[in-house]
Amino acid sequence: MTPLFNGINFNGWEGDTLHTWRIADSTIIGGSLHDTIAHNYFLCTKESYASFHLRLRFKLLGTEGFINAGIQFNAKRISDPPYEMTGYQADLGDGFWGSLYDESRRNITLTPMDSVLIKKIINKQQWNTYDIWSKNGHIQLFINGKKTADYTEQDANIPQQGIIGLQIHGYGKAEVQYRDIMIEAL
Repeated sequence: MTPLFNGINFNGWEGDTLHTWRIADSTIIGGSLHDTIAHNYFLCTKESYASFHLRLRFKLLGTEGFINAGIQFNAKRISDPPYEMTGYQADLGDGFWGSLYDESRRNITLTPMDSVLIKKIINKQQWNTYDIWSKNGHIQLFINGKKTADYTEQDANIPQQGIIGLQIHGYGKAEVQYRDIMIEAL
């Protein structure tokens, strides 16, 4: 697998690195535990990807409001509002852990969360591993080695290529941390 993040700087990424996203201890950190986040923010790869296996580690922390984050893929930025994206999202947060969401396009959860499985596998406020497999419209999500979503896209008009975006969701006092971000072309 090839690193997408060098652990030092934002080379290869773009987003609000002045206020929302920062780097500490080889970790990308987004959001705030002290201030409510106004809206969604995304830190995105400059490069586009098609069929791939993406693996990263994440930690989601929060004190109040909507505590949620996710990983966008086969995605693109949209200009209205300028801080949004459209594409698939591997979701993080209560009620959504391990589900696949279609952000700013169909605006639906494509695969619901299995609450019994999540209760067994998620390490709240600790490090977890997310594996995202996307190959020609077949998407599988794994948290800590357990499959949480298996989806095959039926709509040939839905793009199966795009950028990858790390999200911190708005409307909460929340912080998400991402590290060990690796990708492998399939």
